[in-house]
Amino acid sequence: MKASAGHDDSTLARLADVIEARRGADPERSYVARLFARGQDAILKKIGEEATETVLAAKDGAPERIVSEVADLWFHCMIALALHGVRPEAVLAELERRAGTSGLDEKASRKAAGRDAGNDI
Repeated sequence: MKASAGHDDSTLARLADVIEARRGADPERSYVARLFARGQDAILKKIGEEATETVLAAKDGAPERIVSEVADLWFHCMIALALHGVRPEAVLAELERRAGTSGLDEKASRKAAGRDAGNDI
């Protein structure tokens, strides 16, 4: 999965490795370690903040800010993935699985699966 400017999905894998390495570091010296030490609620709060900032940047139509805020959002989402033992490759595999499938069909299949399991999504 190649992206522009010479970046590819290995960038996410390298970042995931860094996050995992810093997970047990000193919270006084590592932002990542500090978030892990504060727990899931702090991590989820940061995701919410970054998602809001992403929306505001998009509404302002500022491409540079959009890129910066999405990078922050992805970073904090990757911390949440690490908290739950999930690698970014799993997300990429899910996106690949969905490639070529209508978004409307994908949503309908998830809703049907939830209903079948007794969970309305």
